[in-house]
Amino acid sequence: MKILVCISHVPDTTSKINFVNGDSEFDTNGVQYVINPNDEFGLTRAIWFQEQQGATVTVVNVGGADTEPTLRKALAIGANEAIRVNAVPTDGFFVAKQLAEVIKTGAYDLVICGKESLDYNGGMVPGMLAGLLNYNFVNSCTEITVDGTSAKAAREIDGGKEIISASLPLIIGGQKGLVEEKDLRIPNMRGIMTARTKVLTVLEPVAASNQTKIVKFEKPAAKSAVKLVAADNLDELINLLHNEAKVI
Repeated sequence: MKILVCISHVPDTTSKINFVNGDSEFDTNGVQYVINPNDEFGLTRAIWFQEQQGATVTVVNVGGADTEPTLRKALAIGANEAIRVNAVPTDGFFVAKQLAEVIKTGAYDLVICGKESLDYNGGMVPGMLAGLLNYNFVNSCTEITVDGTSAKAAREIDGGKEIISASLPLIIGGQKGLVEEKDLRIPNMRGIMTARTKVLTVLEPVAASNQTKIVKFEKPAAKSAVKLVAADNLDELINLLHNEAKVI
């Protein structure tokens, strides 16, 4: 089985977020980048298929040379090879078009994407990929097993989960649940050294137009100062909840 894991290169959640050029661009200065958490769950599940069922695992990213450390980390975790499409990921449709070309060329059986990336939370790419390729698709996927050319998956729905059977090739939008957080792989020294010798192929992008454009970023409004009310001053507490917080 050939598995392709789509990797997004996203800011660490502890990074301080700022914008430049009239709040139209993200300020990358001082920002640490990591593997998108939803993608990391998918990568770990792919490594499980590698160990248990002899699958080959390829990771792919659409991005500049600055994303290669993230791909090397994925290789250190256990992926067999990596692909970088040499293009700035300007919007979801553009990224989906690049990934679709990689998938068609590589003839992958299972494509694992995160259901959304941590930076823009667009959630568009997995579904677009399935539409472009006419592949079966399971979003918000929390479990998956593969037997030959058939797969069984579970996805989150309101109030529970839905069990789905599908034939390969299949695209999933994965999330926490594919593996537990405690099972995420941390690269060891042997993996890091081995990753240096694994193949990282750089491809030039195919022609694709952007369907969206970022106009402006805006930070959430700052939280107001906390007001302390004496424990025995219930009238003041009720007044604040009713007239200021407007929750009663």
